[in-house]
Amino acid sequence: MATALGEQPVRTLTRDPELILNAVAPHITELTTNVFDSGMSLWDREIALLLRDHTMVRDMAERILGNAVMYVMGSIQNPDVHLGVGKLVDIGVHQLILDTPVWWGICRRYNGGAFKHHAPFIERRRDGLCLRTGDFLKSQGWDIDAELWAVDGADCSPCDDKVPDSH
Repeated sequence: MATALGEQPVRTLTRDPELILNAVAPHITELTTNVFDSGMSLWDREIALLLRDHTMVRDMAERILGNAVMYVMGSIQNPDVHLGVGKLVDIGVHQLILDTPVWWGICRRYNGGAFKHHAPFIERRRDGLCLRTGDFLKSQGWDIDAELWAVDGADCSPCDDKVPDSH
């Protein structure tokens, strides 16, 4: 089914978050100088932004970003499945959303050009959704970081599955 923009959503065959994110580069059309002037890959750019804005080492930034990409792809490819992240992985999800040229590129590449909204509730959920999301992603072939999903397992994201095309 084509979107209003006439693009078909792309289903990834790879489960490598770095490859998935780097494949977005040709789909970035806004603020390209800002995004590409460093000469970094998109993966390295998002890691650098995480390290700039959060107190963590590179290994943790890579773990968080990788699981955020897994979550975003899971929510795009399974819009009828309610998924949510904990506080740690959500740092990476927000990084992707806040880098709007990259977020639009993700939407163009993987969501058929349709914008994927972020419309959280105020209150966090405490129903184990984070653990169920980790299990769901694992069942879809993603190599999740179980420690990141378990640490916030009962204190889940406040994401709303009732908003059309939101995560």
